This record gives sequence, structure tokens and C-alpha cells, in this order.
Amino acid sequence: MTKQRSAQSKVVGNLACQAMTERRPEPEIVFRSPSHRDCMDARLVLESVGISNEMIQQSGDWCLAVPDEQVNAAFAELQSYRNDRLAETEQTLPPKAVVFGGAMAGVVYYAIFIVSVAVLADTSAYGIDWKSVGQMDAGDVLDGQWWRTITALTLHADAGHLLSNLVFGGVFGVLAGRLLGGGLAWLAIVMAGALGNLMNALIRDAAHTSIGASTAVFAALGILVAHAMHPRYKTSTKALVRWSPLIGGVLLLSFMGLEGERTDVLAHVTGFVAGTLFGWIGCRLPEAWLANGSFQVVAGLITGAIVIGAWLLGAV
Repeated sequence: MTKQRSAQSKVVGNLACQAMTERRPEPEIVFRSPSHRDCMDARLVLESVGISNEMIQQSGDWCLAVPDEQVNAAFAELQSYRNDRLAETEQTLPPKAVVFGGAMAGVVYYAIFIVSVAVLADTSAYGIDWKSVGQMDAGDVLDGQWWRTITALTLHADAGHLLSNLVFGGVFGVLAGRLLGGGLAWLAIVMAGALGNLMNALIRDAAHTSIGASTAVFAALGILVAHAMHPRYKTSTKALVRWSPLIGGVLLLSFMGLEGERTDVLAHVTGFVAGTLFGWIGCRLPEAWLANGSFQVVAGLITGAIVIGAWLLGAV
């Protein structure tokens, strides 16, 4: 009897010793972040699908540990949560605007052109009274001399007038060129400037005359406003945000285009209106066209041909 009890005691002792020496498997960490808030968000994700977890601090980070048998499920849920967050972020970020080439080249040619015409007009080159031949004369325009709407864009009253249009035309021209490409931007600017002069001639009396690239400069501003109001890539914005470019453009027009004793305010306004029209059209052209270098070169050559052709018609 004593031997039997001794044997039972030995068995019980061995079992107790084995239980003490065996270690429970430690929970595995499935999430680590220095942010307590991020750790709480991840914990809610796991708890929402019934995965038990424990939040602990380790080496200054907040961690989530789960039982070994739930590790795979926890990793899968957290990865799905990350993917959903990434997709939401990509949807909320506005797409990066595409910048097309040739903007600086277009401005360089613009500067060369109007400076050259200024020199020719100042010296009465080839015996031509350049201002008389090229100015926008409302009566002559309505009588069929449409080329004056273009030639007038290259003439200036004095050096200050020329310098002002060089500066502002260069700035707005670069920005428009980045949106539409250098060649197409200047084709749109010249055509919008000509349309602005034509609209001015239709409204004014027959004796009205005007010169200057400012009509085209404000046409370039109109192109920028049109693009800002109707960007190539649509974004979900409030009405005030969508209309803010137009408000800004009108304010800029008021600040820059309504001052000066010799300022043709109506020409600035009509140029701006015409520019918004051409800008609206340009921003809807296929992106592949605008990115095509040959397309931009052809557009630039057409622009030069239009201006030179207009002067040839006026000089004949």
C-alpha cells in the first residue's frame, strides 16, 4: 500500500514538473506603428471580424499581437484594410496636370516678332507707314480689311507700351504654352486676339483705332481661366472653387486692363472673352495631339504664316 502511494506521488510530481517546464506559445505581433491612433484603427479592424488581439508597447512602438492560430487571418484583414485606404487616397488626390513642351520657344518667337515690327515701324522700313497700314481701324475692318485685326496685335505706341506687353505676354504665354503646347497656345492666342479686335470693331464707331498686343495678352489670360474652370481631368470641387478662376481672371483684368489714359478697355475685355472661348476648345483637344512635337511645330508655323500673311495683305 505504501509502495502504491509512493508511485502515485511520483507520477503526480512528474506531471506538475512537466506543466511548469512547458511554455505557452507567445502571441505573434501582426501590426507595429509609432502612432497610437493607427494602432487603435488596426485593432478595430481585427475586432470587427472577431480576431482577438492584445495591444502592447514594444521598443517605443504600439503593437498588436494575436494568437498563433489567427495570425494569417489577421495579416489578411490588415492588408485588405491598407489596400482600401490606399484606393481612397488615390481617389481624393487630384491628378497631376500634364505639362506640354514648347512654352519657352513660343515666348521667344513672340518677343522677336513684336520687337522686329517695332523696329520696322520706328524706321518706316521699306517706305511703309506701318502704323497706318496695320492699326485696327474699325471702319476699315468692317469694310473687309480683316487682316488689321491681326497686324494691330504687333504694333505699339511707344517703348513703354511694348515693354509692358513683352512682360505680361511672356508670363501668360509661358503658362498657356504649358497647358496647350507652345505652337497651339500661340495659334490660339493670336486667333483669339484677332477675334477680340473684330468684336471691338463691331461695337465701336467707324473712326475708332487701336494698336497693341494687349488684346492678345488678355486673350492668353482668358485661355488660362478657361483651362482652370474646365480642367482636362475632372475633380469633384465645390461651385465656389470651380468659379474662382473666373473671379480671379476678372479681378486681374480689372487691375491690369482698366488703367491708363490710352487704354482700350473694351479691346482688353473682348480679348479676354475670346481667349476663354479658344481656351475652352483647346482644352478639349486630344492629349496625344498636344504631346505631339510635329503637331506643335505645324501650329507654330501656321501662326507665323497668319501674321506674316496679314502684313503682306496690308502692305500691298
